[in-house]
Order: sequence, then structure tokens, then C-alpha cells
Amino acid sequence: MEEFMFEEKIKEIKATIASLNQAIATKTAEVKNALESDDLETARSIKAEVEQAKADLVEAENDLKLYEASIEKGGAENTGGKEVPQETKTYRESVNEFIRSKGTVTNEALRFEGKDEVLIPLNQTTPIDPKTDGVKKTDVKPVSSEEILYTPAREVKTVVDLKQFTSIHPAKKASGKWPVLQCATEKMVSVEELEKNPKLAKPKFKDVEWKVETYRGAIPLSQESIDDADVDLVGIVAETIGQMKVNTTNDAIAKVLKTFEPKADVKTLDEIKKILNVDLDPAYNVSFIVSQSFYQSMDTLKDENGRYLLQDSITSVTGKVFLGKPVFVLADEVLGKNKAFVGDFKRGVLFADRKDLGLRWVDNDIYGQYLQAVLRFGVAKVDDKAGYYVTFTPEQLPS
Repeated sequence: MEEFMFEEKIKEIKATIASLNQAIATKTAEVKNALESDDLETARSIKAEVEQAKADLVEAENDLKLYEASIEKGGAENTGGKEVPQETKTYRESVNEFIRSKGTVTNEALRFEGKDEVLIPLNQTTPIDPKTDGVKKTDVKPVSSEEILYTPAREVKTVVDLKQFTSIHPAKKASGKWPVLQCATEKMVSVEELEKNPKLAKPKFKDVEWKVETYRGAIPLSQESIDDADVDLVGIVAETIGQMKVNTTNDAIAKVLKTFEPKADVKTLDEIKKILNVDLDPAYNVSFIVSQSFYQSMDTLKDENGRYLLQDSITSVTGKVFLGKPVFVLADEVLGKNKAFVGDFKRGVLFADRKDLGLRWVDNDIYGQYLQAVLRFGVAKVDDKAGYYVTFTPEQLPS
């Protein structure tokens, strides 16, 4: 009779197990569908039901084993002498026991969901020091990388091309003379009626001699570097060469500016005004070509009402005027510390422009290209009285 009851119970448990397996398969598919629809809330709810069904399945399978062992030999009394196995803990009970014991009690069947990783309690006899035993960036360097940007950022540096403010002569030869008509100083005389015309003074010319110098250089680029670069390598090199050209012409022009009559030890604003009002002819179109240190001193000068004399101007090429004259700024290493050229730039400097070339060709001896820059020009002083090379060293700036 008892054996019949056990068989009925076994059938019931097997039916329950089959139902749970079917429910787990169905619910798992529903979780996947919910995730594909971005319905996370529903997916979490169904996932909880799946976990509960799995726990119930484990419990039912354990019950089935218990009943089958009971009727295998000796019935409920176990007269056959087979040891009745102890009831196995459910998955949920194992997890709860692990959490409450803080990892000191574990079970071989306790694993992470979906991973073959056993939860192992911390061995208190060999404690772990995170500082020495943990995985750091240096440990994973072979499998990690740095972020590298391949588009270079341009350095911010203001450079004024002085060539555009000179008198540019398109030279056709390697050297020559540029005639400059000097200002007439003679006067005519009064003459009586029918008297012969007196002789007028001849126009006076000053020949400004200039000589062209050649400046050139080349840089080879391998075709591999051009092909494999993430940016326009040829364009970057050409841009750098263009900056070198400006630096070259500026340096040559600055050397000529330094040959003008010096005005050393200018210490006050009044002395600067004297250069503008007295020393330079009013006909000159005066501008200030100043070094950075000179500009710093200039920028702090104020009038009697406390207003700064260096002003913004929309009519000036540089956007700045000082005492009504435009201001151009060069680096100290080009013009000199606390130095400036004050005068008519165009009438003072001649730029004999012979040739400005940027060449690019393929060399058959190497797998690559050559970029070459060629400048041929000469710079000369035209009018000695057109400006002054000023050194400004104020003893105490006005407050």
C-alpha cells in the first residue's frame, strides 16, 4: 500500500518537473523578447519568475530522488538497509547561507548564473592586500593602449609679414640700382621783364643699390610616410616651409631697420613725441615697428587723464594705434629687447623680390618626394631720414 502511494507521488513529482522545465523554457524566451523590445522592467520581472522556477525544479528533483530511493529497497522502513540520503539544500538556501555567513560557508553547487565560476570564501588566514595583490594599470599594460590623436594642433604664435609694408621691386636681375628722386631744396628767383630765364637746379637722384641673395633648402619625404599618415603630411610640411619663408624675410628686413640712426636711451613719452613731431618730416607716413618688450612698456603709458595711449582702431592694419600711428609687434629675438623702428616703413626699406618658389618633385633614386623652397631677394635702406632705431627704457612708468 505504501509503495503504491510512493509511486503515485513520484508520478506527480515527475509531472511537476516536466511542467517546470516547460515553464523555464517559455519564460526564458519571453525574457529575450522583452530585451529585444527594450522593455527592461518586464524582462526583470520574468527573469525573477525563471529564477523561482529553477529553484522549485531543484527542490522537486531532490524530492523525486528521495521517493525513488525509498521504494528501491525496503520501502519506507528501509528494510533493505540502504542509507537514506539527507535532504539536499535548495539553490536559494545555499545562496542565503553564503550571504549570511559572509562567505565562510559555501556549497560546491553554488555558482554564478551563466558562468562557470565557483564562489569561494575569503581565506581569513591569508588576507588579501588590495594595494599589493590587486590588478593595476601596469599589470594590464600588455593588453591596454593609450589614446593617440593624429591631427596636430597648431602652436599659437603671431607673426607679422613685414615684406608687405616695404617698397617691393620685382627684380629681373641679380643686382641693380633703384633711383630715388630727392626732395628739391632750391628756390626760384624773381626776374625782370624780358630778361633771360635763369637756370633751374637739376633734379637730384639717389641710387639705392640692391643685391639679391639666394635662400633655399629641401626636405625629403618617404612615400611610405606620405601614404600611411592619417593627415595631409605634404600639406603640413608645406605650411611649415611657408612659415620659414616669413621668418627669413623678416630677419633680413629687421637687419636693415637696425641700420637707421639710433635714438638710444629714450626714457619718457615726451621724447617719443619729439621724434614724431620734430625729428621726422611731417610728410612721412609714420608707424611703430616694435619688439614685444617695447610693446609692453608702450601698453602701460597713460595720458594726464589716466587713459591708456595704446588704443584699438578699426582703421589700423594691426588693430592698434599709439599716438595715432599703427603699431606692429615682432619678437624680441628679431628686433631686440626694448627696440623699435619709428618712421615711414615703405619709404625707408626696399625689398627687391627676385623669385619665390615652392617646388615638389619625385626622386627616382628613392621611393619618396622632395619639397624645396627657394627665395631670392635683397633688402636695402632707401631713405636715411625715414625713421629711427629707438631704444625705450623708461625709468618709471607713469601711474
